[in-house]
Amino acid sequence: MSASGGTKAIVAALAANLAIAVSKFVAFLFSGSSSMLAESVHSLADSGNQGLLLLGGKKAQREATPQHPFGYGRERYIYAFLVSIVLFSVGGMFAIYEGYEKIKEPHAIEAWYWPVGVLIFAIIAESFSFRTAIKESNQTRGTLSWKQFIRRAKAPELPVVLLEDLGALVGLVLALAGVGLALATGNGVWDGIGTLCIGILLIVIAIVLAAETKSLLLGEAAGTEDVDKIKAAVVDGDTVTGIIHMRTLHLGPEELLVAAKIAVQHDDTAAEVATAINAAEDRIRAAVPIARVIYLEPDIYSESAAAEGSNPGRIPGGPTPEPSH
Repeated sequence: MSASGGTKAIVAALAANLAIAVSKFVAFLFSGSSSMLAESVHSLADSGNQGLLLLGGKKAQREATPQHPFGYGRERYIYAFLVSIVLFSVGGMFAIYEGYEKIKEPHAIEAWYWPVGVLIFAIIAESFSFRTAIKESNQTRGTLSWKQFIRRAKAPELPVVLLEDLGALVGLVLALAGVGLALATGNGVWDGIGTLCIGILLIVIAIVLAAETKSLLLGEAAGTEDVDKIKAAVVDGDTVTGIIHMRTLHLGPEELLVAAKIAVQHDDTAAEVATAINAAEDRIRAAVPIARVIYLEPDIYSESAAAEGSNPGRIPGGPTPEPSH
């Protein structure tokens, strides 16, 4: 996995979650708090999620094969999608079930210092993990807002870790509030309500992650900035006079496919066109290094064909000129 994949953030989150999961489960055994049980399962699920992200990054590094000629870059998207499913089922649904049971049959919290102490420790540990994820994200986020970064990021690991860590911190605050109210009132129902809120929070985060990773799995085009760079790199104003239509597709977070039909002069020789195409490919790779698979098809631009408005290869969302045949 490349540095942009956020390996450091994943490892930091994995180490924090494993330590927190053990401490929470011990606190549950001593206190009987359902919030602690839900939180321990939450941290265990998060640990498994980080393991899935690391596994996806490893599998994505495999070389292309005849059966998979474009490589395995999308493995990272698949495993990120699995993370959202695990977070929804193991984390969210279990917490809702446990919260419902605790509300239906509340029990007093014993040895209150265990859950309170562990929750404070967990908040500190998760804060360090969240800080690492923010620091790693800022290296690639640029001027994007956090919402834009999560929606537009092509590498799924950092948005996943960010949302997981944010959910973990909010969940810990909810658990601490539930335990605190249960101790203050002597009513264990508050512990169940805190657990229920944790479950709802995890399901919301899981749905957001599933929606974003589903879009990546379906195949997303390059960002607007990269598309503009590619368009500027293709045209040399001499042999290549314009772009008739173009498609881009992310084969993985760091691998982009570019396919375009380009306009050339009608009196250029085949050798001149071939030389111009090779030069255009070099310019594209220099402008956008992740553009590793490039297909450029030369054609003669026809104003009369473009005026007819019939272009089966047009870019979705708007008409583009049509080549003559």
